[in-house]
Amino acid sequence: MSTSSPEAVKKLLENMQTDLRSLSMECKKKFPPVKEAAESGIVKIKTIAARNTDILAALKENSSEVVQPFLMGCGTKEPKITQLCLAAIQRLMSHEVVSEAAAGNIINMLWQLMENGLEELKLLQTVLVLLTTNTVVHDEVLSKAIVLCFRLHFTKDNITNNTAAATVRQVVTVVFERMVAEDERFKGIVEQPPPVQGNTNRRSVSTLRPSAKDAYMLFQDLCQLVNADAPYWLVGMTEMTRTFGLELLESVLNDFPGVFLQHQEFSFLLKERVCPLVIKLFSPNIKFRQGSSSAASPAPVEKPYFPICMRLLRVVSVLIKHFYSLLVTECEIFLSLLVKFLDGEKPQWLRAVAVESVHRLCVQPHLLRSFCQSYDMKQHSTKVFRDIVNALGSFIQSLFIVPNVGNAAAVSAPAGGSGLGAQGTAQGGPGTGGVSGTLTTQAAFEYRGTWIPLMTVSVQGSAKATYLEMLDKVEPPSIPEGYAMSVAFSALLDLVRGITSMIERELAVEEEAAAEFREAHPDQEWKPQPGAHLVWEEMVSACWCGLLAALSLLLDASTDETATENILKAELTMASLCGRLGLVTPRDAFITAICKASLPPHYALTVLSSNTANLSSKAYSIQGQSVQIISPSSESHQQVVAVGQPLTAQPQGTVVVRTHIHIHTVLKTQWLHLIFNILIHIHLVWILGLKPGVGGALKPGRAVEGPSTVLTTAVMTDLPVISNILSRLFESSQYLDDVSLHHLINALCSLSLEAMEMAYGNNKEPSLFAVAKLLETGLVNMDRIEILWRPLTGHLLEVCQHPNSRMREWGAEALTALIKAGLAYKHDPPLAQNQRLQLLLLNPLKELSNVLHADIRQKQLECVLQILQSQGDSLGPGWPLVLGVIGAIRNDQGAPCCLQLVVTDFLPTMPCTCLQIVVDVAGSFGLQNQELNISLTSIGLLWNISDYFFQRGEAITQELEREEEALQKQAQERGETLNRPFHPAPPFDCLWLCLYAKLGELCVDPRPAVRKSAGQTLFSTIAAHGTLLQQPTWHIVVWKVLFQLLDCVRTSSTTADKEKIESGGGNILIHHSRDTAEKQWAETWVLTLAGVARIFNTRRYLLQQLGDFFEAWEVLLNHIQSAALSKNNEVSLAALKSFQEILQIVTPVKDSDKAGDALAAMGVPPVLIDPLSASGPGRPLVRSDSLVERLTRYNGAELQAPPPGEESALEDSALWWSAWNTWYRTGTDSTRPPSGPTEKLSFIPSQPFLTALIQIFPALYQHIKANFSMEDLKKLGVILHGAVSVPISSDASPFILPSYTEAVLTSLQEAVLTALDVLQKAICVGPENLQVMYPAIFEQLLLFVEFSCKPPQYGRMETKHVANAKYNQAEWVALNYVPFAERSLEVVVDLYHKTACHKAVINEKVLQNIIKTLRMPLGLKYACPSESTWKLAVSSLLKVLSIGLPVARQHASSGKFDTMWPELANAFEDFLFTKSTPPDNLSIQEFQKNEAIDVEVVQLISTEILPFANFIPKDFVGQIMTMLNKGSIHSQSPSFTEAEIDVRMREDFSKVCFETLLQFSFSNKVSTPQEGYISRMALSVLLKRSQDVLRRYVEDERLSGRCPLPRQQVTEIIFVLKAISTLMDSLKKTQPENVDGNTWAQVIALYPTLVECITCSSSEVSSALKEALGPFKDFMQPPVSKVQNGES
Repeated sequence: MSTSSPEAVKKLLENMQTDLRSLSMECKKKFPPVKEAAESGIVKIKTIAARNTDILAALKENSSEVVQPFLMGCGTKEPKITQLCLAAIQRLMSHEVVSEAAAGNIINMLWQLMENGLEELKLLQTVLVLLTTNTVVHDEVLSKAIVLCFRLHFTKDNITNNTAAATVRQVVTVVFERMVAEDERFKGIVEQPPPVQGNTNRRSVSTLRPSAKDAYMLFQDLCQLVNADAPYWLVGMTEMTRTFGLELLESVLNDFPGVFLQHQEFSFLLKERVCPLVIKLFSPNIKFRQGSSSAASPAPVEKPYFPICMRLLRVVSVLIKHFYSLLVTECEIFLSLLVKFLDGEKPQWLRAVAVESVHRLCVQPHLLRSFCQSYDMKQHSTKVFRDIVNALGSFIQSLFIVPNVGNAAAVSAPAGGSGLGAQGTAQGGPGTGGVSGTLTTQAAFEYRGTWIPLMTVSVQGSAKATYLEMLDKVEPPSIPEGYAMSVAFSALLDLVRGITSMIERELAVEEEAAAEFREAHPDQEWKPQPGAHLVWEEMVSACWCGLLAALSLLLDASTDETATENILKAELTMASLCGRLGLVTPRDAFITAICKASLPPHYALTVLSSNTANLSSKAYSIQGQSVQIISPSSESHQQVVAVGQPLTAQPQGTVVVRTHIHIHTVLKTQWLHLIFNILIHIHLVWILGLKPGVGGALKPGRAVEGPSTVLTTAVMTDLPVISNILSRLFESSQYLDDVSLHHLINALCSLSLEAMEMAYGNNKEPSLFAVAKLLETGLVNMDRIEILWRPLTGHLLEVCQHPNSRMREWGAEALTALIKAGLAYKHDPPLAQNQRLQLLLLNPLKELSNVLHADIRQKQLECVLQILQSQGDSLGPGWPLVLGVIGAIRNDQGAPCCLQLVVTDFLPTMPCTCLQIVVDVAGSFGLQNQELNISLTSIGLLWNISDYFFQRGEAITQELEREEEALQKQAQERGETLNRPFHPAPPFDCLWLCLYAKLGELCVDPRPAVRKSAGQTLFSTIAAHGTLLQQPTWHIVVWKVLFQLLDCVRTSSTTADKEKIESGGGNILIHHSRDTAEKQWAETWVLTLAGVARIFNTRRYLLQQLGDFFEAWEVLLNHIQSAALSKNNEVSLAALKSFQEILQIVTPVKDSDKAGDALAAMGVPPVLIDPLSASGPGRPLVRSDSLVERLTRYNGAELQAPPPGEESALEDSALWWSAWNTWYRTGTDSTRPPSGPTEKLSFIPSQPFLTALIQIFPALYQHIKANFSMEDLKKLGVILHGAVSVPISSDASPFILPSYTEAVLTSLQEAVLTALDVLQKAICVGPENLQVMYPAIFEQLLLFVEFSCKPPQYGRMETKHVANAKYNQAEWVALNYVPFAERSLEVVVDLYHKTACHKAVINEKVLQNIIKTLRMPLGLKYACPSESTWKLAVSSLLKVLSIGLPVARQHASSGKFDTMWPELANAFEDFLFTKSTPPDNLSIQEFQKNEAIDVEVVQLISTEILPFANFIPKDFVGQIMTMLNKGSIHSQSPSFTEAEIDVRMREDFSKVCFETLLQFSFSNKVSTPQEGYISRMALSVLLKRSQDVLRRYVEDERLSGRCPLPRQQVTEIIFVLKAISTLMDSLKKTQPENVDGNTWAQVIALYPTLVECITCSSSEVSSALKEALGPFKDFMQPPVSKVQNGES
């Protein structure tokens, strides 16, 4: 809230009234007048508030009255009241309501309080508030207020003193600020100053305005007080100190320079008062000499007083800084004094503050320039600027010479100690010997035994003083050792930095102006102003000697790297500046100094002197070191030996020729001498352990411990700087002319040769300097590289062959870097148009291949890779060279990266003639045997290359043909024939053939992985891209590539080692299927054969046109056969797959529908070949397309086949018969059982093999069926039989066999049946002459049916039944042939069903053979291996008979079936009355089912045979009747238990036999007495047996009593009773004349026995008895009366 706002005013009024009330209360008793004044004050305030709108102005008008009560209150001198009143007065002041008069009253009252020593701090506060809030106090009142503060500064109380001092300072500032503000207000109003009257001390101030006047009076009195004179204006001062006065003077001069510069009156004060005062006060310091005795002089010299002296110097600094222009003469005096203060005779503290003051000047370059202009450039003036620099130099020198006061213990150590120097100083600093043991960590200068530490005194470019700021010290401080040196050092550096940056800036501005002028006036010449240049030159001329002397001394003495670097930077910037200003002498002097510093201190500096050659072999002593010098003219200059200290704490020895940064501005072209210096002192580089880096720049490496090299870490840190500088030096070689450049290269080469010689047989680190610099020189002169390329690369190639690995490494590094840079450089004309240059640049890379070292190979490889990555697109004619290099380094691990890069990125950019080289190189990579992965990668690359050929075929063809024409022309001109591989194939085809040939070589590589990969790639390539080849080329592919490959592989496979290969590499396991070389080769054979077969398949029409296709086909089949018969399952199986593959080719039919119909009619199954899952590691051939699809496809667009004419049909059939012969030979050889004893058994074919073999037949048969003869069928039968008979190894059986109980066929058995099925279907639709083959097929199938009971033998091998085989033993297992035999039987039945009436079938007695074959399982019945067999045999017999018997009856007369009947009778007999017993575990239900089968057979006899007895041989009928009779009697199997006997009696069977027998016994059709006899005989046997059974039963019943009879006996009696009732029925139906009388008698005789059975207890027997007795009623007739003798 502002003090004039209504709220503030209101609050002020309230506070005042409150203050007055409080005052009234306090003074009520003791001071009534004050109380009254206070009360009237309250009234006064209220009145003012009521009457005025501007209350503050009214208060100010009446302020004397308002303040009065408070002044009276202060007059009481009561502390409480005084405090209250002062607070109230301060409040009024802060609201600026105090008038001038009131202010005077207040000051007077404060004066009284001061004199009484009351409330001193409050007084100061009140004065400050009064003077700072307004400007009403002027003149005497102001002076009184100021005096009051001064008086309080000198009280007894410390707090008061300090507060008063601060107040005085503030008040002085306020007075001058008022003046500045006043000047601002009157700015622009020009006043005519009155003439100056006289030169009196009390100069008239009437010309000044009020505030200025106050300021003038104040400043004048301050001067008086410092001078110990009485003040004019500050009346009432009692005491004063000079130090305080000087501080106040300094602050005014420093803070308000404008006042003195603008007002003459103040300038006058400066000249007339301040300067004389300073000079007067300086006098004791000037006269004083340290150490001079006071007795010798007549008057004692006043000692310099530190506080005064230090403050004087501060004032001088301010005067020089701000008022130099006013006080030129005075400043000259001051500066001269300053220089004198630096003398060694002066006290240490005085020198320290003096050097601080000089430092303050040194950071102000513009001031220094003014000195130079004002003094140095004037004729009769002191050379102040030069003196300052020289004084600084002398000062530094004196510090080393004069023993320090602060370092009394410093002892000068003896020079020349080569070990540890004297441990001289109190600080424990080192002596001369700079061995690392004596180094302290502190930075320091050390010279001739004097050790001076270096401190950080100020930030660069600013002069922050320490002792000039010690305003509170009275006694001179002790100066730490090294402080003065550190300040002087900073001053020097700042001086150099300031001058150079200032001049550089101004030069830059001038250059800009010149550029602008030239743009504006191109025809005129620019003339710079001469003045500025003169000043700059004068400044440099004045200071360079002093600077150089001081800096060189410091450089020698420096033990700190940073200091050294700063000194060198200073020398360097000076040299640079001199160069730019064209000052030759100083420039050379600085450069010489730097060069000296660049060498180790123990090396003679002969190089830098002009008469180098004359100094040969002289000994020099430098710094007490004995050094033997061998001059550069000597042959072995690199063996400079330093006999003395090793290079340790001499860091400046490591910081080399910095000048070269500005080499062109500083040295122009005179730098060859310096190169010479560096080359001669190359030993230095070696000692320093610099190693070449990228691009030839040297970089620090590890220090090599040589005889004279002990490098400290201190030295190591500076090495990057050196390397940088050396690089800059050699960069400048680009400005040399060609001749000079050659000299430089030769010099470097000879230097390098010497280094190489030294490195022979020596384990020491070689000097790599020359190599590195050769590289660097080459890089910077790339625009004229042709001039120096041969000597440069020739030498580097020599270096690459050096036995020292470091030497070699850098030779290769340099060479490859140059090649890369040369290719990358933008030459004019570009490399693409300058083939000669490109080949020149690439040639050394090729020559590197002749160097055998592995590290060189690595570098070469890296280089090639980088060239490819950066310049691959533009290599053009350089490709053959690059590819040659890649080929040469193929054994290297990284080489494939290069090749890969070429193949993936650069094939399109290279000339097509190089493609063959790429193929060769890739092939050579594949054949190298160092690293498997490289080989595999290269095979992948060959595939990529083939892809590229395919995609860019047209373009490549055109380019190659153009090239071919050109070559042809050249060859003709020379009269030679064109010689290239695979001539005369077209060039593009040759490219392919090269590729195939390479892959072919890789397919027979010793390493299985390579073979596999190459094989897959070769066949994929031919398959994918073979269409591009021209027809004649295919001839080469087939005979030269494919068959040659097959031959090689076959030979290698058959001769491969069978030894087991141990797992390679410890942790790599080899699968058991690949653990011998033989097995690994087997895989290759498989792959190759499959590939060739596939090509023959897919490219058949193309190959057929080659003319010798049949020969090729034969060769292929021969290969397939030899592979199929090889003793390796994998190979043999794969061979068959290949066989299958080539048979997939179907000769196209013109009308494809017919083909489909024909196949459908043959019933060829759609899938001819099982996809063989167990096909080993080869590629599985999954064939899901049917023949029909293939027909249409081959007939369709895929292969444009010629329409088959007569010839092609003939040729085709020849091909297929050739295939059939191969198949037959393979089948015969592989299924032929071994003849010898089983122990020697070597090989048994596997099931998958046999399956595949048999599966080939159906496909093959389609092509040969037209001429397929009976002979061929027999051959087939032999093979089928042989194949099915082959046993299985027990360890394979779980995978091939179905589980023993399952009735499933193996794949092989399926295939065998399929083959026969195809045949019989073909015969079915074929011509008549084919049908003679039916019996042969039946014969074959019946052979298989026999397997159900009699498994086939395989030679003399013992086989176990599959159920008994132990899988863990190596034994052979016979298959479960039952399912196969049963399926064969089903096929027989089906076939017979179709063919029963065929002539051949009838003639060849097929039915008889079927019955004969079935006799075996029927006879065995329960003894069959499988129960299903005899059941199937019965049902099959029934089916066959139902078809065959009518045919047999039909041809009865022909006699063709005569031999069949006895066979049939025997079959019935064997089956119905089998010798085998049913198993014990046969259930009743099963038994009943089996009985039902027997019944079926009898029913067949009764329906199909007996009714046609007259067409059937009598013997046969007789046999049948005997059998039926036997069946009706033969009812019980003796082995049954009693419990089962009733069921097992075959009641139904007996009953049916009996019925049949009876039926035919009483038939009236009996044609011969013989038949009747059979029947009668049978009946009488039956009746007799019944009589016996009945009798035995009656007896047993009687004997048993209550116990029931055994169940079987009861059953038997029931059966007998049933038989009797059946007989009775039959007798009734028959004509009486057909029944024999004897029979009747036997039947009637049964009756009494039946009657006896009535007593039986069994209800079952009773009911049967009832049925048996019933029919007897027909015999009940009245007896015929017996006539005897004619009487009844």
